[in-house]
Amino acid sequence: MQQLEAQEVSLHKVFSSDYDFRIPDYQRPYAWDVEQAVQLLTDLEESLDRGAVEPYFLGSIVLVKAKGDTSAEVIDGQQRLTTLTILLALLRDLTEDPDLRNDLDKLVTEPGNKVRRLDPKPRLTLRFRDAGFFHQYVQTKGTTDTLRTLKEETLATDAQKAVLRNARALHATLADWSEERRLDLVQMLGERTFLVVVSTPDLDSAHRIFSVMNSRGMDLSPTDIFKSHIIGALDEKASERCARKWEDAEEALGRDDFADLFLHLRMVFAMKRAERELLKEFPEQVLSRYLPGKAESFVNDVVVPYADAYVQIRDADYSAASGAEQVNAWFKRLQQIDNNDWHPAALWALHNHGDDPAWLDTFLGALERLAASMFIRRVYTTPRVTRYADLLRELDAGHGLDSISLPLTDTEKAETLARLDGDIYLVTKTRRYVLLRLDEMLAGQPGVSYDHNVITVEHVLPQNPKQGSRWLHHFTDEQRGQWTHRLGNLVLLSRRKNAYAQNYDFAEKKAKYFTGRHGVSTFALTSQVLQHQEWAPTVLQKRQRRLVGLLVDEWNL
Repeated sequence: MQQLEAQEVSLHKVFSSDYDFRIPDYQRPYAWDVEQAVQLLTDLEESLDRGAVEPYFLGSIVLVKAKGDTSAEVIDGQQRLTTLTILLALLRDLTEDPDLRNDLDKLVTEPGNKVRRLDPKPRLTLRFRDAGFFHQYVQTKGTTDTLRTLKEETLATDAQKAVLRNARALHATLADWSEERRLDLVQMLGERTFLVVVSTPDLDSAHRIFSVMNSRGMDLSPTDIFKSHIIGALDEKASERCARKWEDAEEALGRDDFADLFLHLRMVFAMKRAERELLKEFPEQVLSRYLPGKAESFVNDVVVPYADAYVQIRDADYSAASGAEQVNAWFKRLQQIDNNDWHPAALWALHNHGDDPAWLDTFLGALERLAASMFIRRVYTTPRVTRYADLLRELDAGHGLDSISLPLTDTEKAETLARLDGDIYLVTKTRRYVLLRLDEMLAGQPGVSYDHNVITVEHVLPQNPKQGSRWLHHFTDEQRGQWTHRLGNLVLLSRRKNAYAQNYDFAEKKAKYFTGRHGVSTFALTSQVLQHQEWAPTVLQKRQRRLVGLLVDEWNL
């Protein structure tokens, strides 16, 4: 049984020769922002101002550390330990007292001890890509002034930029303090500031402990755990090489999208709906194919190419000698749907047919049709994901564009058409999507997108015409009930709704509400309405038939 230890440790013992902290390469980079760093100092300052004598706890850290050994691999607590090191280094370089400066420097770096056979070294070693930078500009005495003069755009990683920003912010506060006040803070840190240090010699045990702890740091994600399994299975050179590729992929996507990628990868490999949490299913359904023995292949053949495919989908940034515009237009359309369950199929397509834009154009067109139909019909999550899982199994079996789960059934076509021809305004989630697709068709610009802060759906014939308005002369109650919420009566606006203007008569509504500053509308769908001199049931009927017809042709309904 692995021995677990949890104890309250004062900060001057945490930053001592009892611990040689190392951030493993599989950990995500240092990422605390200025607000979090300043909040740490604010909390300490408030405790200082209270003049309290009781212990002040900064939270907990989780380590892989054998009893009696100083080597400590940080599983949780990197953000706090790094920020505290920056804080101590700034206090060291700000003080005018040489003895205090030396004392603080000993908390930041191990000075070495020949009797105890200790070599000089930093108390905390960051990940490989940032360790040298951190040692040069933070842990070396007198270097934080140079750090603060660096230009952010010249730094190599996001972690280094975070160190720079936080050092500047903390320095701005500390520099305004008197020497005496800074000394009070240092003494508080040394005498009555504690961390709860949880240590176990076993990595899996440390991860289990971490997963149930509610700490102040930024949580490890499942992808960090998977990275530890992959990188930990490699020798030193391969580990460094793969860690760099992994981190490049994570930086390209951003942490949230990188986490989503692994959810999609599970689906691509398992080709079935998730039944348990990713932390349990991914090792069984995906990693088991690469561990042991093929860890580097997982990084090179899965993480890197699929991350690249994800960026192309998200940013509509597919490139090819010809045909790229059509492919990217499909990505833009799919992005407007209110779920990302279609992502695994799109990732599979890019991974397996990325060099064939014509195939991608055909497949993604069919995929958007399927996704749009399920969106419009409000198909629930379980049957929706099951449909995509069936499609992935058929693709994996080599059916390609002939996969039977890709086209719509006659029943699905009929239901989609009925929804489109009904009171679509009342379906809040889908109406904007459908109108933007129509607007794109009318504009003749594939994948057109608008850079508006607000896009709203508005009625031409108002929902509640005021008494005496011309609307009540042109439309009976029955006709208003028939047409008010249907496609033919709807337009897109690049402004927030105006309850008063909604009830204008048609001519005034066109002039004052439906047009921009120069008397025109951004949207082709709305511009067509502006061409009419009156708005009557016959106009609506003709417009309804045309708009629905466009969608029928586009989606082969």
